[in-house]
Amino acid sequence: MLVDSHCHLDFPDFASELDAVVARARAAGVGRMVSISTRVKKHASILAIAEKYPDVFCSIGTHPHHADEELDVTTAELIERAQHPKVVAIGEAGLDYHYDNAPRTAQEEGLRRHIAAARETGLPLVIHARECDADMARILRQETGQGAFPAVLHCFTGGRDLAFTAIELGHYVSFTGILTFKRTDELRAIAAALPAERILVETDSPYLAPLPYRGKRCEPAFVVETAKVLAATRGVSFEEIARQTTENFFRLFSKVPRPAHDPEKWEPVFGKDHAQA
Repeated sequence: MLVDSHCHLDFPDFASELDAVVARARAAGVGRMVSISTRVKKHASILAIAEKYPDVFCSIGTHPHHADEELDVTTAELIERAQHPKVVAIGEAGLDYHYDNAPRTAQEEGLRRHIAAARETGLPLVIHARECDADMARILRQETGQGAFPAVLHCFTGGRDLAFTAIELGHYVSFTGILTFKRTDELRAIAAALPAERILVETDSPYLAPLPYRGKRCEPAFVVETAKVLAATRGVSFEEIARQTTENFFRLFSKVPRPAHDPEKWEPVFGKDHAQA
């Protein structure tokens, strides 16, 4: 079994064939999908998708692109919304200095609110970090000093120092289809060096389709291709990467129920435990 720990099933790219997208993921052996929130004020749509499919879960949070639009969203509101059984993570929140769609002060304020919510709930914070390594490392260290919290650096494209700062602080690092691109040797070197128990795979779909699908719309089933390259990069079997990243996922996203039966024969049937979640 594999897990797509970060996708965006509520985006318009999937609207016309969402059932088929989820079915293809299941057929590819993807046993869990986490659809990530980008705007708290539009959370109802993503929650409806998570409620429709038993193998799909979601987060609650504000993407840094929209940080200045949702500064009225408090930590208390994030915590309250996170009580829903299908909400299994906080975010995505963070810093994006590539586009700078929101003022950096707003991005940092939003990130710190999300960190507080992750610390309070114990749910993992999904961190967006692009071209902001020094500031992200500074904030993570400062906030850890106020109390530990679980987190993952999603779609990692930063430098080695940020990756190992995250590991030092007890966090995880997740890789997308970018890992498969021809000119990302430095990223693959980082992926090869990280501790096995701290790595995840994701698609960030509908973006960043891995080879051989690059240039096409990405979808959760494609996480298989990223896992294959991660396995080759680390010199282990695909089966070992599938096992390790899935185990890592359930350790970090501890609110997500594990399948009740053999993951190699997985299908979305949960029984009483899920009904009571």
